[in-house]
Amino acid sequence: MSAQANSAQHTPDARATVAALQQRPNASVLIIGAGINGIATFRDLALQGVDVAIVERGDYVSGASSASSHMIHGGIRYLENGEFRLVKESVEERNSLIKIAPHYVKPLKTTVPIFSTFSGILSAPLRFLTHKSGKPTERGALLIKMGLSLYDSFSRDGGSVPRHEFRGRKESLRQLPALNPDLKYTATYYDASMHDPERLALDVLHDGLAAGPHARAANYVEAVGIDEDGVRLRDTVGGEVFSMTADVIVNTTGPWTDLTNKALGRPSSYMGGTKGSHIVLDNPALLEATDGREIFFEHEDGRIVLIYPLKGRVLVGTTDLEHDMTQPIRCTEAEVDYFFELVAHVFPTIPVDRSEIVFRFSGVRPLPRHDDEAPGFVSRDYRIEQTPLTELPGTTLLSLVGGKWTTFRALAEHLSTDIIGIIGGTRTQSTEGLAIGGGKGFPTTDAATQVWLASNGEELGRERAAQLLARYGTRAEPMIDELVNGDGAPDAALAGAQDYSRREIAYIVATEQPVHLIDLVLRRTSLAFVGALSADLLTELADIMAAGLGWDETRRATEIAATRAELAEVHGVRLGTATPTSSLAGV
Repeated sequence: MSAQANSAQHTPDARATVAALQQRPNASVLIIGAGINGIATFRDLALQGVDVAIVERGDYVSGASSASSHMIHGGIRYLENGEFRLVKESVEERNSLIKIAPHYVKPLKTTVPIFSTFSGILSAPLRFLTHKSGKPTERGALLIKMGLSLYDSFSRDGGSVPRHEFRGRKESLRQLPALNPDLKYTATYYDASMHDPERLALDVLHDGLAAGPHARAANYVEAVGIDEDGVRLRDTVGGEVFSMTADVIVNTTGPWTDLTNKALGRPSSYMGGTKGSHIVLDNPALLEATDGREIFFEHEDGRIVLIYPLKGRVLVGTTDLEHDMTQPIRCTEAEVDYFFELVAHVFPTIPVDRSEIVFRFSGVRPLPRHDDEAPGFVSRDYRIEQTPLTELPGTTLLSLVGGKWTTFRALAEHLSTDIIGIIGGTRTQSTEGLAIGGGKGFPTTDAATQVWLASNGEELGRERAAQLLARYGTRAEPMIDELVNGDGAPDAALAGAQDYSRREIAYIVATEQPVHLIDLVLRRTSLAFVGALSADLLTELADIMAAGLGWDETRRATEIAATRAELAEVHGVRLGTATPTSSLAGV
């Protein structure tokens, strides 16, 4: 059966997922919020056989989790906060994710340019003890050396990355000649990159759903209230409101946690997240200057910048600003100016300008309330708050406060264990060391890769099979079967994006629950992120999605207009006028 024909079985406008909740409006556990921590908790519970459902008011992993720096890191800066437990856990989880999700998480060489020897030695202990920023000062070589030595110690057992190295000015400039010649040293250590965070999250979700019918998930379903009938949920596509009961309700809505609790009649003031923004540059000179490594730099004002080669572009971030969660989250022009100033400080001979920005994004970190504590010193650790619900006797509300991408697996196991204790269940397995999604059986040596390509590339061609393996991991296997054996017309490359094919997009539409066109361009593909979208390509994608989900011309036109508007307003992506040649016919 072709992917397009099979779409009715999987996601007829993605509302079959909602019908599954309505037909059985109860579960042992209801998770509200499908960012990475909610999805990981869903997966963990599903693997224990727990009757679990998860809902998300937007698309899966479309909130804070979609605005990460694309890194899996131990958090060397947290050492200065005294968060040794979190750093140890983060380093261990980083090393583990390199092994269990090797298709998306890979070692990342990181270099820190250093402009002094002793700077920060006197102020660092005060910051450690008080968590007050004091007078900003750039960290010098001695302080960074101490921090990296401690950082390495956490990787001693089971480490997946090399230890750090220090270089003097001459060797540093030989390796990275475009760096600011005023530097005195560079320090190089390893963390890990996460090339496709949204796709990694979708793999985690897929693992949970694959556990069986006791695991249900629906996007575009919002929790709007609570009464004696249960949590009131609203299908944001069709508008229908229905109730659902559970023994445990878990709020994993990240920076929106307090707003969700307010909707559930339990106002809270747990959260105090800070905004972080990024831009993506198409600047070949800057890309070459990075030499394939992340450049991580802390300015004398105490703020940091990372310059990170990714998918043939350069990601630049991030900021750490207070934000009101009732207001839109946007990367501002002032933040862009800040990024450009710091890029100029690190690479003074490489010009950058706004015409090179192909994508921008911003999100709010789900940090705990911090009052007068400086944003950079707010704990990145997490905690779980428990509240009884008098409207639903015997039901408990758990609110997750904090959490970050790197520790999502460990966090989910901790939270799930607490939940299992409340419902009186038993943990049957740990997710530690358990491969995620397309990481299962992923070839990690050249010889294993050649075996995989020989097995899966016979009809499709090895080059195309290698492309799909890199994009989806071993979850490419059922897709390749569909591309080769599916019904209908022969497959063809997209006119506007030759490295994607029509059947590939149709398969995604049929199996990954996109509801709107924006879901496809932002979270199922990297087309918007790398600046590859055009008006004609957007129309081409809309045609395929319309055929798979049964959209009429009005819905198709509405989706195109809404996607163009969101891309322009939120991400600074402005597309030209499409050539009026594409239609629903023949898709």
